[in-house]
Amino acid sequence: MGNLIISRLDYTRIKKCISDAKRNKTISDFEAKELLTELNSAKIVEPQAVPSNLVTMNSVVKLSFLNSNKHVQFRIVYPDEANLKDHRISIFSPIATALIGYKVGDVIEWVVPAGLTQLKIDEIVYQPEAAGNFDL
Repeated sequence: MGNLIISRLDYTRIKKCISDAKRNKTISDFEAKELLTELNSAKIVEPQAVPSNLVTMNSVVKLSFLNSNKHVQFRIVYPDEANLKDHRISIFSPIATALIGYKVGDVIEWVVPAGLTQLKIDEIVYQPEAAGNFDL
């Protein structure tokens, strides 16, 4: 933490999602606190200033699990758009929370049921800001 960057639009929308989810009791206090901690540690920038190698909302990300050499690809989306079958992962999921605001090449430690694992961000296949889509 500490070097995370997030767009002002993503920051505002994610905070609203957390507030709505807490009101509707669709997010645990722990999950909300974890995500808010990540958000509040980030540097907030305008969408046009987001680096193209940064994981943002609606980014399609390729990752590798360093301990197993397994590779995955998914899009980080808002909770109402999540669909595992279509590889759309909610920002409320622990893996999306762990990745948002980090850059290609970063290695993130993440706790899975089997214990601590390390994920490497290999590539951002699509990032809305880099594509000029600032309203996603």
